[in-house]
This record gives sequence, structure tokens and C-alpha cells, in this order.
Amino acid sequence: MAQTHGSKQQAQRLEQGAESLRHGAQAQSRENNVSLSTVSHADEPSQRDESSRLTVRMENTYQLGPTKPFPVATVNHILEDVLTTYLQEAQYDPEFCRQMTKTISEVIKTQVKELVIPRYKLIVIVYIGQRDDQSIVIGSRCLWNPKSDTVSSYTFKNSTFFALANVYAVYFE
Repeated sequence: MAQTHGSKQQAQRLEQGAESLRHGAQAQSRENNVSLSTVSHADEPSQRDESSRLTVRMENTYQLGPTKPFPVATVNHILEDVLTTYLQEAQYDPEFCRQMTKTISEVIKTQVKELVIPRYKLIVIVYIGQRDDQSIVIGSRCLWNPKSDTVSSYTFKNSTFFALANVYAVYFE
């Protein structure tokens, strides 16, 4: 019994020591304006929680065609505005053109997405090349439905380079 009484006293001393450490750390953190954080394992998901979650199933719409046609004229104006704005006074430089193709593609994609055309997948491709008494042929092939899928294109030219921007709009059934 003396041993159990001694172990109880030892456990009480350990608890008191831990309590004083906690209070001391809190007082010290208040003095230094440092927050004291604790970790709770109650927020961690368990395997039981994952199996109890319901999955959301979307129903088929059976919509086989677009409700409104893709606005080709509006997208052509976006292409013209973006290419003219970004490239009007620029000169050909390979590094500059490499960066501008990425930038212009993202700007065009963002502006076309702002039109909120439902169920269309967009592909934006921008080519920039040097004008130096040479020719280039750019071709593309796509498998699509001519009733709902379309392409918008605009070509910009100045004295040192050309730029071609294409936006492919493919209806997603």
C-alpha cells in the first residue's frame, strides 16, 4: 500500500508540474504577445466519417445541342482587341514573343469565359512569328460536330512580326 500511495503522490506531483508549466507558458505567452496553440484530434476525419458522407450524383440533362449558338462575332472582337492592345507597338524579339503567346492566350481565354457560354470547351492557340520574307502554313484538324462546334480566328500584322489567334469552341454533351 505504501507503494500505491507513493505512486499516487508521484502522479499528483506530475499533474501539478504539468499544470504549472501550462499556466507558466500561458502567462509567458501573454507577456510576449505570442499565441499558444493546441492541437485537437477531434477535427481529423476518421474512416467512419468518410463512409458516412453522401456522394452527390448529377442527373442527365439529355440536352444534345446548345441552347444558344456560340457568339463568333463577339469572340472575333475580343481577339482583335487583345492582339491589337498587346502587340500594336511591339517589335519582334524571340523571348518577348514566347512570353506574349502565353500571356495573350490566358487573357483571351479569360475574356471568352466571362461571356459565360454554357457547356462549351475552349481551346485557345496563339502563334507569333517573324516577318522576314518567308512564308508559313498553319493547319489544324479537329473532330467535331459542325452544327454546334466552331472556331474564331484573327490575324494581326505589323512591320516585324505576325500573330494568329484561334479560339476553338467544342460543345460538351
